[in-house]
Amino acid sequence: MKKANLILALSLILSTCVFGQNTFTLNSRDLGGESTRIQEFNGFGCSGDNQSPQLSWKNAPEGTKSFAITMYDPNAPTGSGFWHWLMFDIPAGINELVTNAGNVKLNLAPRGAIQSITDYGIKGFGGPCPPKGHGFHQYIITVYALKTNKLGLDENINPAIVGFNLWNQTLAKASIVVYYKR
Repeated sequence: MKKANLILALSLILSTCVFGQNTFTLNSRDLGGESTRIQEFNGFGCSGDNQSPQLSWKNAPEGTKSFAITMYDPNAPTGSGFWHWLMFDIPAGINELVTNAGNVKLNLAPRGAIQSITDYGIKGFGGPCPPKGHGFHQYIITVYALKTNKLGLDENINPAIVGFNLWNQTLAKASIVVYYKR
């Protein structure tokens, strides 16, 4: 029995050393596998609370100078997906966004962070609102560790330009995928 326990303990230690490395990770206390009416957009035929989720991240790579957050729906029937949230120029010392930080009127986002225009045509968070009967859509929330302090963009920039600049400046990224249907 002692030998079996020793082998089990050594296996756990070894697997943690080999497989449990400190990878860049994104978490949320507000999200499980699906979004809820708390995150659902309020408009476009939806009547949710439109609250962005709490997010936290850890183990950013060395050299990270700032962060960005996006939320994207690749299943939107647009031919090009749908951008629900773009926040960038988040200072490197920040590792959490509080619930509803995506509401630009509440000033809950980190100082200096910019929330640009979504595909809804608004600044800040625009929650899920898939067409009724269209089935589950996946919403990919991603944190980017960037090699620049600032992207050099303003709040009026469109998602495609933000995406191009993120692609150009990314050291690492981590994502959470949640689903929602109406």
